[in-house]
Amino acid sequence: MPLRFIAKDPETDTGQSPTVWVDEKNFDLVFQGWKIDEATEKECLQVGVIPDHEAVVRIPARMVSIIREACDAAERAQL
Repeated sequence: MPLRFIAKDPETDTGQSPTVWVDEKNFDLVFQGWKIDEATEKECLQVGVIPDHEAVVRIPARMVSIIREACDAAERAQL
């Protein structure tokens, strides 16, 4: 699975922050984010289960432009 690195959270101070990639084989977006707290998980579970093979992560709003860039890269690659 060849991943194209898009960007890390620009406000990180450790370099180990939320990160966004695009899978160049199937154009999925891949996210590294913060683990959610119990209250957020409880709210998410109100609409359905979170299967063991899935995770809900939090990405900061300041990364919206980075996520757009990843979406644009994935969309262009499919054309």
